[in-house]
Amino acid sequence: MPETIIGDKEFENIPSIKSKALRINLNENIYGTFAEIGAGQETVRNFFRAGGASGTIAKTMSAYDKDFSDAIYGIEEDGRYVTESRLQKMLSHEFNLIEERINRDKHPNRLFFSYANTVATIDFAKKYKGHGWVGIRYQIDPKEPYNEITLHIRFHENDAQLQQITLGTLGVNLIYGAYYKYDQPNKLLRYLYDHIDKDKIEIDTINFSGPRFTEVDNRLMSLQLIKNGMTDAVMFDPQGHNILPARILYKKNILALRGSFRPVTKVNIDMFERSYEMFLNENRVEKDRTEVIFEITLSNLRAEGEIDEEDFMDRARLLCSLGHTVMISNFQEYYKLVEYFSRYTKMRMGLAMGVNNLVDIFDEKYYRHLSGGILEAFGKLFFKDLKVYLYPMKDSETGEYTNSENLKVHPRMKELYKFFKYNGKVVDITDYNPENMEIFSREVLSMIENGEEGWEEMLPLGVSEIIKDKRLFNYKSTPVKINN
Repeated sequence: MPETIIGDKEFENIPSIKSKALRINLNENIYGTFAEIGAGQETVRNFFRAGGASGTIAKTMSAYDKDFSDAIYGIEEDGRYVTESRLQKMLSHEFNLIEERINRDKHPNRLFFSYANTVATIDFAKKYKGHGWVGIRYQIDPKEPYNEITLHIRFHENDAQLQQITLGTLGVNLIYGAYYKYDQPNKLLRYLYDHIDKDKIEIDTINFSGPRFTEVDNRLMSLQLIKNGMTDAVMFDPQGHNILPARILYKKNILALRGSFRPVTKVNIDMFERSYEMFLNENRVEKDRTEVIFEITLSNLRAEGEIDEEDFMDRARLLCSLGHTVMISNFQEYYKLVEYFSRYTKMRMGLAMGVNNLVDIFDEKYYRHLSGGILEAFGKLFFKDLKVYLYPMKDSETGEYTNSENLKVHPRMKELYKFFKYNGKVVDITDYNPENMEIFSREVLSMIENGEEGWEEMLPLGVSEIIKDKRLFNYKSTPVKINN
């Protein structure tokens, strides 16, 4: 019987979940344990059903009782169970048991693995849809150290049983990808959603480590999550590590600065420092419970319709070098950003922005997709305990400064703007550095790319050295003559 006939088109044949589990079961060397807490033993169930599991599964367990779980894996400092640290303890404990109990001399070719998840599914009232940590620690070569892939998920389905099925499918995809797609981490990421609709589950954090992933930058993997529609926002800390947004934002006061940061300039830092000082002076804002986020939207990362990953890494390195937490989001409109923050906190929020950004917020064209138009968007934006800190703009021709008092919006929006202005939702940053008014990121970038001199003074201390050392933003070491 022919495999193809006239008229056939090429397509990617995605193995079924049963086929994936069976292929792993039939490999005589892949051998390990499953530890699943919180949503049933849904992943290992697929391997049992596929057949031939006796050569793959050394042990499977679910320590549902908290006391049993604590006795096996220890007690968490924060008393919680669905955490990254819990997952790491599970992976370490189970992997160590395999190495202790399975004789290497007797099984020299065995590829050990430990799969684990700790999950909370939807609650009875269906107000909290649930989330979880999933991971695998495994070997590709028995003589190599182990590799590891961990990820955080958020459920979007409204039924616990459906969530369990989705989790089981994801688990098989992860184990299969770990062994058969480890050399293509970008594809491995996409294959996690095989046989899963993207509206069922969200992956908002993923980390790769180990000898097979030494060339993988987890920040780029975070970017892939957004590009592939797996999540709307990802974050990483000043050390460049992927971090769970909920861990950073939960019950925190949040001050966010949106920009292209291409590159970060003295204007950006002055805006941050002045708005941060004003934010800390607000009622109920405590420094140790405040998080500052430098946010870049996906639209600011596109070059000719495509995401420029190298350019993204340039910006990330600079912001991290200054000690800032960076967020990459798919939120074009500010109200979506505020909605996202509101998932995690009911504390005060602040947005620091320039005049042009505020004018754009009052442009109706950004809200035509909403049934309530701009009023619906503003209800979401300003309903929360939020305040905009406005950085002034200087007209290069007249020398006039524009702030909240003389800012001009569309005539139809004038009274709406006044309402928010007079209710203290928009306040001016007054203690700014006038010397920074002539600095624009696009001009600095042009000077860097063209090898012009003088751009170093427009950037925060130490940033120009990083650009030169790392050859960021197409930096040219030899100045070229510019024809005026």
